[in-house]
Amino acid sequence: MTARTTTTTPVAGGTVTEAAATGKDAILLAARRAFTQRPYAEVTIRGIAADAGVSASLVVKHFGRKEELFNTVADFGPAADELFDAPLDGLGRHMVLTLVRRRREQKGDPLLRVVFSLGNHDERSLLRDRFHEQVTARLTARLPGRERALRAELIAGHLIGLGATLSLHREGAGSHATAEHLADLYAPALQSLVAR
Repeated sequence: MTARTTTTTPVAGGTVTEAAATGKDAILLAARRAFTQRPYAEVTIRGIAADAGVSASLVVKHFGRKEELFNTVADFGPAADELFDAPLDGLGRHMVLTLVRRRREQKGDPLLRVVFSLGNHDERSLLRDRFHEQVTARLTARLPGRERALRAELIAGHLIGLGATLSLHREGAGSHATAEHLADLYAPALQSLVAR
């Protein structure tokens, strides 16, 4: 694989600096884009490889078959592990900080890809199912009090909304704000849903 020139490319759930998108990371970004924008039957290992700038054999080496790669893309478990790894009394702030830092460090949003599956009734609906199971239902189980499922859905919506806003305004004020400042402004709304 050859080195790439440094440019910024928009992808489902964020952007990627081309020079940083090599190997496994580039494959995952290309796969997320492919599986969220096209029906499963139309996605090919060769197409993902071409989009990632790697050989098809490298895709197979890292992920095996297309089904295994799809399952990796549809796995929100690791993101949920990071997002929910805090005591309830500081969970709102932790979720905002984690989301913003992960977006900035990994050049992509850990949750936003689920939005690209909306309205589709093919295999992409698995993204929604996994999101519900691995994010919303898991958060519901953690929350105390009444209306836990509703509050978990609203929290998930807030997190997706924050990711969408930061993607929409890539060069906007949010891109210049520290993660801590964004948490100061955004986390109280989330925390009010956690602690209700």
